[in-house]
Amino acid sequence: MSGKVKSRSAANADSISGSVSCDERILRDCHQLYTDADSGLITVAQSVGVTLLPPRKKITVMLMGNHSAGKSSFINWYVEEHIQRTGVAIETQGFSFVTSGRKRESLTGNATLHLYPHFKPLQEFKGVSEYLSTEVCTSRQKRFSLVTFVDSPGLVDGDMKYPFNVDQAIMWLGELCDLIMVFFDPMGQALCKRTLNIVENLNEKHGDRLRFYLSKADEAGGESDRQRVMMQIVQELCKRPGLNKCGFDMPTIYIPNPNKPSRCVNQIEEVCRTIEKTINQTVQNTLNSLEKDCELITEAIADTLRNDRQTSVANRRARCKGCFLALLGFSVPMALMALLVLGSLSRELLEVALGDQGTEALSLYLSPMVRMFDSLSVEHQLYGCGGLVLLSFLLLILARFSFRTQPTLSGRQKRQLQEKLEYVQDVVKTKKKKLYEEYLRQSVGDQDMDL
Repeated sequence: MSGKVKSRSAANADSISGSVSCDERILRDCHQLYTDADSGLITVAQSVGVTLLPPRKKITVMLMGNHSAGKSSFINWYVEEHIQRTGVAIETQGFSFVTSGRKRESLTGNATLHLYPHFKPLQEFKGVSEYLSTEVCTSRQKRFSLVTFVDSPGLVDGDMKYPFNVDQAIMWLGELCDLIMVFFDPMGQALCKRTLNIVENLNEKHGDRLRFYLSKADEAGGESDRQRVMMQIVQELCKRPGLNKCGFDMPTIYIPNPNKPSRCVNQIEEVCRTIEKTINQTVQNTLNSLEKDCELITEAIADTLRNDRQTSVANRRARCKGCFLALLGFSVPMALMALLVLGSLSRELLEVALGDQGTEALSLYLSPMVRMFDSLSVEHQLYGCGGLVLLSFLLLILARFSFRTQPTLSGRQKRQLQEKLEYVQDVVKTKKKKLYEEYLRQSVGDQDMDL
């Protein structure tokens, strides 16, 4: 036993000291592109009113099933460390997160929610917070560095009382998990109605994330016994309309034990391949989301600059309109005042001030207005002057409202937006292209890539 522990520790040390995997580096770099304090995409997007969520650096795999189905045992086998308690009794009463880290550590509910802030809405389920925990271990076996396991409570029927609404909590977690593995054990609890009800509800929205496994297959007796158990489970699942579908698959798995050989076919490596496939799909989705978010930010910045230009044009038009109305508003009383002043002056004084030609021109233009004004009675003259004053007042009010303009970006703000646009187009998109090429090179040769 000590030899196994020593070799495992040595393997972990080599893995930690060596370079991280390509997928892990890609997910880490993508996360950094979003969360950088100064030039992260989240910060850039917020400046133009766009909300982005950072991609996660690991996939989340939830294991569910009846109690003693082998969920915790599978986690221990995958990480090659004894992290979760196992046994026939219901050992996992709450939700236990298992993830890789720098040192072995156990976290309580509050620390778990700080480590996984996107799971904080779990606090809304009464009693869940007290039954949350996280186990951090240093194992880097298989693809564990890219996986966070969620070990759910064992499900049973009957009078079993849970300290919280386990059905709703599992349904909510299913929304955030990338993969949901359902373990059925052949020891009489596989047809647990609570398990089947939750699976049916999860299948309605997230059928593509569900995977079914017959766990502890080596304990089902002979091959004929295993076939009967699988037929019973499949029949029970197919009774439910949402689960009655083509291409149904349920691999048989069990934890290999060198001291207890079995002739049963063990497809546990199929589970590892499923996790591997989910990781690859997550990497592709993250890179695709990065490209879409870059386009979204580019369009938002372009729209902001375009709207600012349109606002500037509208403001100039508003100022011109306001100036014109203000000029009219001031010209009416000025003209009336000039008419009264010039009408009261003698012709000799006007000839001295304006000359003969100026006086003749002024008389030519003002004489019709003077004659019309003189033809009115004193009362009508007062009404006319009052109307002109009111018209001038209305024109000035319209001019004041026309002068109202919309706020525009300053020159500095425009330069900052342009710099952000160039950063997204030149830096982030180039980085995304390199990351995609790096990812594809894992499986495709350079001669097959259009570089």
